[in-house]
Amino acid sequence: TTGDAKSAALRLCFLFTTTQNNYTMYVLKTRRKMKTYEKELPEGYKQVYHIDAASKKTGTIFTIVSFIPMLIMMFIVFSTSRKETLSSFATSEGMLVWLVFAVVMFAYIVLHELVHGIAYKALTKQKLTFGMKWSCAFCGVPNIYVYRTTALIALLAPFVVFSIVFLGLTVYFGMISSVWYIPFGIILGIHLGGCCGDLYMTYLLLFKYKMSTLLMKDTGPEQFLYII
Repeated sequence: TTGDAKSAALRLCFLFTTTQNNYTMYVLKTRRKMKTYEKELPEGYKQVYHIDAASKKTGTIFTIVSFIPMLIMMFIVFSTSRKETLSSFATSEGMLVWLVFAVVMFAYIVLHELVHGIAYKALTKQKLTFGMKWSCAFCGVPNIYVYRTTALIALLAPFVVFSIVFLGLTVYFGMISSVWYIPFGIILGIHLGGCCGDLYMTYLLLFKYKMSTLLMKDTGPEQFLYII
């Protein structure tokens, strides 16, 4: 009858709504329970990769590679600047520009590693380590093993943040002042080159070791990858 059909339809709607709500609650609870790291390496995991940015070979390679984006950006900014710009560097404004350049570069090195640390701290709440070797400054979480997603976020955080900042400043000064455009364009190139180690690890995690269960131990200059 019509009444029975309506009753059945209502029951089906109620069942569907209840099931959907239960599923939503399950997903939310699961997400809250998802781990971003392990304090100990779980049973069954084995090391599949290791890199040390402070080693003579790797450090030298990264240093050479890091010069490529800087040289490219130097070519771009000098070739797109007005000819009279170079003579402007001998003025008081030009001296101020290079003073600001030095200050920004020092601050960038510190802030780059700090952004790594903020990402790690937000995702793991664990103790961080900071330092500097001959080939790199570093930030790590040496006492835990972070999962792939956590590692990717921490690796890419400085690249994303400072690429936006320095690209924006380069474009802005390119429109209003060649004197300031050149140093900020060079800083952008240095930033991109300085991210070569982070981008290399990101490449490995995105294209070679795609397992969501992958764990990475990041001591700062060294990274170890483990899969099950």
